Amino acid sequence: MQGCIFDLDGTLLDTLADIAGACNAILAAHGQPVHTIAAYRQMVGSGFPVLIRRAWPPEVLARLSPAEQEGVLAETRAWYAAHLHDHTRPYPNMVQTLHRLAACGVRLAVLSNKPEELTRPLVEHFFPDIPFVAVHGGCAARPLKPDPAAAAGVLAALGLSAENCYYVGDSDVDMYTAHNCGMNAVGAAWGFRGPEELRAAKAHHIVNCPEDLLALPYAVGSQGYETRM
Repeated sequence: MQGCIFDLDGTLLDTLADIAGACNAILAAHGQPVHTIAAYRQMVGSGFPVLIRRAWPPEVLARLSPAEQEGVLAETRAWYAAHLHDHTRPYPNMVQTLHRLAACGVRLAVLSNKPEELTRPLVEHFFPDIPFVAVHGGCAARPLKPDPAAAAGVLAALGLSAENCYYVGDSDVDMYTAHNCGMNAVGAAWGFRGPEELRAAKAHHIVNCPEDLLALPYAVGSQGYETRM
């Protein structure tokens, strides 16, 4: 393997409290019941529109016009954009692990379903010194994961074929993304969903902490040598 593409939420960053805070703030503002932070573990991962559908009572959403639903989505995204860094942090030893991977010649990138205008600022804020070749979030120009087309631009930017990349993520959506485009699926057991979901989604590898990524085999450099770190 010559490259690693990472999911963002629940993989590189623990963003759950800030996502929950944004959704709950807008739910409360509209007189709707809020959820625990833990409940959002099962709501995130498929993009903001799906997050809203999961967080809001379905009977309430059914009464809203499409324009009103778009308004709720816009309110939530705006609140979240204003509170991106309140509680969000990289997972322990993630920054050091990324530095070590990069130092060994592994090409790094990010592919998230989070809107791109939120994905990029988070990556720039928390990983300013990591040489990510590409950082892609959700946008109108491409489908969301697990559609394999979501990864096509990232792979092109890396200059690698899918079989020469790991895709590292914490959810079944991430494992399906890897399988759908021919990447090796690496499950991040420290993330939002846990190892049981990753096993069910047929992860090729499950790693328990970021440092475990250093034990995966890599073939890097112009000579194609294999390194075990």
